Amino acid sequence: MKLERVSPTADVWRHRALIANLARRELDSKYKRSLLGRFWSLLNPALTLLIYTVVFGTFLRQQPPVAGNGELKSFALYLFAALVIWNFFNAVIVGAMSALTGAGPLLKKVAFPPACPPIANSLTALNQAGIEAAILAVAMIVLGNASWTFLLYPVLLVLLLAFALGLGLVLSVGNVYFRDVGYLVGVAMQLLFYATPIIYPLNIVPARVGGFPAAAIIRWSPLSQFSAASRSLFYALELPSASTCIYLVLVSGFTLMAGWMIFGRTSINVAEEL
Repeated sequence: MKLERVSPTADVWRHRALIANLARRELDSKYKRSLLGRFWSLLNPALTLLIYTVVFGTFLRQQPPVAGNGELKSFALYLFAALVIWNFFNAVIVGAMSALTGAGPLLKKVAFPPACPPIANSLTALNQAGIEAAILAVAMIVLGNASWTFLLYPVLLVLLLAFALGLGLVLSVGNVYFRDVGYLVGVAMQLLFYATPIIYPLNIVPARVGGFPAAAIIRWSPLSQFSAASRSLFYALELPSASTCIYLVLVSGFTLMAGWMIFGRTSINVAEEL
């Protein structure tokens, strides 16, 4: 009797119910024994926004550009439009590593694709990003800075999901074999945050630093492009440029496919390593 060979993608799809259960369990456990419960999903980004607004908008007096309605100038909302992107990216990357290592006992008892826990984590991160985007949209509408461009924001989040998940899969399996990866990623994420024009405008970056085209490198980094696209849709009320759209589609698709292939080849014995 010939055994049916199933592709890794089809195998993950067959376990979609497991992925949904893992995502639901993560959401439930995240705020377990908390008095405020899921209200923290609203409170956390609000507190983060408040801190950055006070530090960079009040003390350092960063000035945002005029919004799409030609009147609004709000550093808080200008900042929040990029923070949604960063928070989502960070949650997928860091969460993918902890989700895979945390699923070790379950993987040893039940046979299922090791990609399921990182994917489930990315869905919970997507849920949080959707909440933060909804908060931003409501604030923009209340302040009279709204447009149909808001409707395209889910497309941007899906592209970012593909990009972040591709990286998260590679880093999560790397962290299983070499736990140093987790520590290095923690440092790298801090550097990446400040290397992305989220709390500062790109125009303050020198064109060249030590012979390297610093401004060009930062401008065309995927996170910078995602942040700029988010601000275009939510703050400037305009579509990102055609070059930005093409770039984001290509880099997201390539990163997801490359990450999926690398994960598939290196995660065969991951249950034993965990």
